Amino acid sequence: MYLKTLHLRQFRNYFDQKVAFDAPKTILVGNNAQGKSNLLEAVELLSTLKSHRVGRDRDLILDSKPSGQIDATLERQTGAIDLALTLRSAARRTLKLNGEPLRRHLDFLSILNVVQFSCLDLDLVRGGPEGRRNWIDRLVIQLEPIYAHILQQYNQILRQRNALLKRSKEIRKAEFSENIDKMRSMEYENPEQENRKEFPIPHEPFPMNHSPFPIPSSELALWDAQLATAGARVIRRRDRILERLMPLARNWHRSISGSTEVLDVKYDANIEVGAELIAKDNLEGVRQAFLEKIQKRAIAEQFQGTTLVGPHRDDITFTINSTPARQYASQGQQRTLVLALKLAELQLIEEVVGEAPLLLLDDVLAELDLSRQNQLLETIQERFQTLITTTHLGAFDAQWLRQTQILSVVAGQINRF
Repeated sequence: MYLKTLHLRQFRNYFDQKVAFDAPKTILVGNNAQGKSNLLEAVELLSTLKSHRVGRDRDLILDSKPSGQIDATLERQTGAIDLALTLRSAARRTLKLNGEPLRRHLDFLSILNVVQFSCLDLDLVRGGPEGRRNWIDRLVIQLEPIYAHILQQYNQILRQRNALLKRSKEIRKAEFSENIDKMRSMEYENPEQENRKEFPIPHEPFPMNHSPFPIPSSELALWDAQLATAGARVIRRRDRILERLMPLARNWHRSISGSTEVLDVKYDANIEVGAELIAKDNLEGVRQAFLEKIQKRAIAEQFQGTTLVGPHRDDITFTINSTPARQYASQGQQRTLVLALKLAELQLIEEVVGEAPLLLLDDVLAELDLSRQNQLLETIQERFQTLITTTHLGAFDAQWLRQTQILSVVAGQINRF
């Protein structure tokens, strides 16, 4: 696939900017805060309908205008495709494919496939679990667009269940406070206690004659069943994609490290589910394991007022030579690991989709040493259309630059360098 044109209107710091991509490799050069990353973010939105930088559409629109627009022309093996995304500050976004409005966002996904590599990705190893979950979710959506619906469904159920648990906690808290107030106001039979400043506090965590969980158990059980069903589908798809990605990442890692290190990637679900259940695609087995873990954590969830079981608490672990990378990998090892993952993403999407995805490199070359830069640039060659942001051209050799379109970005204005 090849991105031919991009038209940004009132998007971020772009008022009305058209860009034609005339070469497989495009370098956007300029100082910081000029709009280089904003352009890559627009391409990311056309691919996944999400930004990794903000969560609200109004934050993507120029100067609090009512709307912003991203249009693009994409060339695929099946022919030219026109994509259009309209963002609104006070209403829902709208999508068009070849000029026709789309009712389902799902039909827009995976038309434009991209792999983004930014300096933020270098925190993938040492950062928190949420970053790793977001990373694998973005990849799964590109390979299985239906996963966007599955993940949205799971998150909706999770919010409802959390609201129920929170309401239960607040009721218990109110009952407990009422019980304490009654005990403080009672008259003591023993006159010696009348002038004491300390009052007896009940040792029980809940007032007597009250249930530890004031919400009907049947109501919670309903949400348990829904959460387990949707959560099992999330777990299965994440694990399945990682199983396909792992051997590719391991090969790239071995190549970059000079065969001195062995990488392993594992999906770390917080439910006790055997690998054979997922390997056999046993959805019901994963669901039952999910429900069993919910029962074990029921009391803790009631006290904390939130859901403690499910893929929203899962993680992905990386090991190098059987050593946990998060705790012990050097900075150089972390960069090698993330680079291997990104190259594996490119390869996997190409294998599944049948066309090479776009590669977005957002100010990342400066974070890599010369050896890793060369590994990445040699892999790109003419195989992947690549958009690169940088503050200077010193990281590129002259021959590479001669085959590249170079654009200057200054305050939301793009011109040939």
